[in-house]
Amino acid sequence: MNPLESNSTRPYLIRALYDWCTDNSFTPYVAVLVDDTVQVPREYVKNGEIVLNISFDATSSLKLGNDFIEFKARFAGIARDIMVPVNRVLAIYARENGQGMAFPVAPEAAGSANPPANPVVRAPSPLSSVPAAGADTDAHDRVVQLVPPGGAAASPGAPAGTPPPPDEPPPKGGGAAGARPALKRIK
Repeated sequence: MNPLESNSTRPYLIRALYDWCTDNSFTPYVAVLVDDTVQVPREYVKNGEIVLNISFDATSSLKLGNDFIEFKARFAGIARDIMVPVNRVLAIYARENGQGMAFPVAPEAAGSANPPANPVVRAPSPLSSVPAAGADTDAHDRVVQLVPPGGAAASPGAPAGTPPPPDEPPPKGGGAAGARPALKRIK
């Protein structure tokens, strides 16, 4: 089978990270780029994105399929059916420590007929993207790993614990506990 004809790795990685989160008693969150194909409560969408808690306690009838993530959840006490195409998932990560994985927007998702107004094609706000040196920015299915600040994804030449650039808000609570994780691309 030709690699271009094979299944996407995204749904398998989402399921693996969901299992890792639940095995370690973490709360799995997914960040989703919203368009007309995504069935979520629109009143909770901000900047074309929504972050959803997909933990066992927050959902019922959760199905992590190859094409869709489907479940029922309550928003402000009202039960809602949620359906997210897997290609619209930007990231899955643990709420408690930010560890997880971010994904590029799939070409078919980026070229949808009705893109959201002011689409944001980036990781959700709790994450920041750090491209690897010499990384191919046009790669279709790139894997990105979250690492703590000052880890392997720190700015080249910057000492560990260097504060974030001035355009980013300071971490809440100060210290390493409130620091934002960074992304590291893995080939």
